[in-house]
Amino acid sequence: MSTTTKQDNLIDWLRDAHAMEQQAEKMLTAQAERLEHYPVLKKRIEQHIEETRGQQEKVEACLTRLDSSPSTIKDIGGKLMAVGQGLGGMLMSDEVVKGAMSGYVFENIEIATYTVLIEAAEAAGEPQIRKDCEQILKQEVAMADWLREHLPEITRAFLNRSESPNVEAKR
Repeated sequence: MSTTTKQDNLIDWLRDAHAMEQQAEKMLTAQAERLEHYPVLKKRIEQHIEETRGQQEKVEACLTRLDSSPSTIKDIGGKLMAVGQGLGGMLMSDEVVKGAMSGYVFENIEIATYTVLIEAAEAAGEPQIRKDCEQILKQEVAMADWLREHLPEITRAFLNRSESPNVEAKR
């Protein structure tokens, strides 16, 4: 039976996180490009896209620190999933609400990922990686909190727009 070191697991999970951040960037960008009638949501998503790009850079730096690099296969898989999700969202009549809900769920997956990475970095004796993951975690928690707080407002706006004749509500 083979064994896996703490550092091996940390590298694997950092690669997963990198692919996840690339997926997030694609999904958020597609969503922001389609939003027309929800300027507050669009602005917050655009802000988080910039945070996500910075997170990708931090994760890449963590991998470099461990003499590793992102996984091309995982990155491509994440991007393909994001394209599929983006195309699927375009077909929904309630795209803005479903997109906000999906975003909230995705942020919580990211929160779980960075919570695991913080502990793995600590266990592997990598304090800088722990610090970087803690910084990313704060951004993910902030975005999840923002979405949770604004879901009622987004839903209300959608419902009001959907009842108005000649007004598009979905985006």
